[in-house]
Amino acid sequence: MAKEKENVITLIDAFKDFKSEKNIDRPVMMGVLKDVFLTQIAKTYGSADNFDVIINVDKGDCEIYQNFEVVEEVEDPVTEITVAEIAAETGDDDYEIGDTYTRKLNLASFGRRGILNIRQNLQGRIMDIEKANVFKKYSDKVGEIFTGEVYQTWKNEVLILDEDGNELRLPKAEQIPGERFKKNETIRTIIKSVEMKNNTTPYIILSRTSNEFLEKLFEMEVPEIYDGLITIKKVVRVPGERAKVAVESYDDRIDPIGACIGVKGSRIMGIVRELRNENIDVLQWTNNPQLLIQRALNPARISSIDLGESPEEKIKVYMQSEEVKKGIGKGGCNIKLAGMLVGREIEVWRELPKDEADEEDVLLSEFSNEIDQWIIDRLEAIGCDTAKSVLALSAADIAKRADLEDETVEEVMQILRSEFEEE
Repeated sequence: MAKEKENVITLIDAFKDFKSEKNIDRPVMMGVLKDVFLTQIAKTYGSADNFDVIINVDKGDCEIYQNFEVVEEVEDPVTEITVAEIAAETGDDDYEIGDTYTRKLNLASFGRRGILNIRQNLQGRIMDIEKANVFKKYSDKVGEIFTGEVYQTWKNEVLILDEDGNELRLPKAEQIPGERFKKNETIRTIIKSVEMKNNTTPYIILSRTSNEFLEKLFEMEVPEIYDGLITIKKVVRVPGERAKVAVESYDDRIDPIGACIGVKGSRIMGIVRELRNENIDVLQWTNNPQLLIQRALNPARISSIDLGESPEEKIKVYMQSEEVKKGIGKGGCNIKLAGMLVGREIEVWRELPKDEADEEDVLLSEFSNEIDQWIIDRLEAIGCDTAKSVLALSAADIAKRADLEDETVEEVMQILRSEFEEE
């Protein structure tokens, strides 16, 4: 008996813990508790149809009542009772056939195993509700900035905890290249996605590499963007290297670029530091694709642009040889971002100076029997589409920009020189 009483006390203590510690709405809590008890009643008695469960969340306990129909002869002891049985139980003999008699049940009547089942089921249901609450909470916050403290760092991800102890993860692929985090360090991210995997704890993914993260940082640093006076039309990034942000203002009195940069760069420098010194170009948006390309490839000066006859064609941008390097950028980053900004791939073509225009030159494609096609493709990607455009650059410069071996570059240049020497 003492053991049964101990189990009841343990169960009541569990109610109190859930009431005080779990972030669950009162109606939901009452519904869960009632459902758990009715489930155990059905297991114990075969049915819960003639039972009432009254939950008192404030006190941390519950009352269970079993309703009987008063009959002359009992066929189902779970739902029926005789006048004699009632008199023996309570001393009251005023009941008549057809009346309803209600008996209050003690928790101990479920037995040790029954109480253990109730407790386990209750814990399971509460955990399910908590998971659902966390999932909804963060699903509603996808795309918002999240600031948290690093709890653990691993090779492939960083674990961050929120104020409630929920786990959020920053995978390696969502970290800016070269970033290193320490335990207890506070970091800023954006909530990228929330998933439920096999009914486990919600898997919350954070990101520092998404375009939306940079956009949110601008909203935080530039009041005019937050207030809607300036609109961010498009953001493109190569995380850790460079980004381009196209902005537009519907108020002619506001300079959108100046507002984003701030006095002496005060606004944009905070964003640059947050992104580990990622270079950020802010440019004014336009629906004119040629003008947008010119702004995107700034400071390179463009001689002409060929948009082609269809959106599927690559855009050809012609530049003087001294402008090509600036237009392509380090590792081709600038030209890649410009293409992402306009939504089409851009090729840089070297335009010969007027005094060289009449001189004979040879397209690299003419050397396909002597030079591998993949090498030609690499050279054309950096704006070198003719023999003389390659020879105009140093071997070291070509090797670096086209990502070729020094020996390969020397072989190519020797082949190209021999073409003109034969003349």
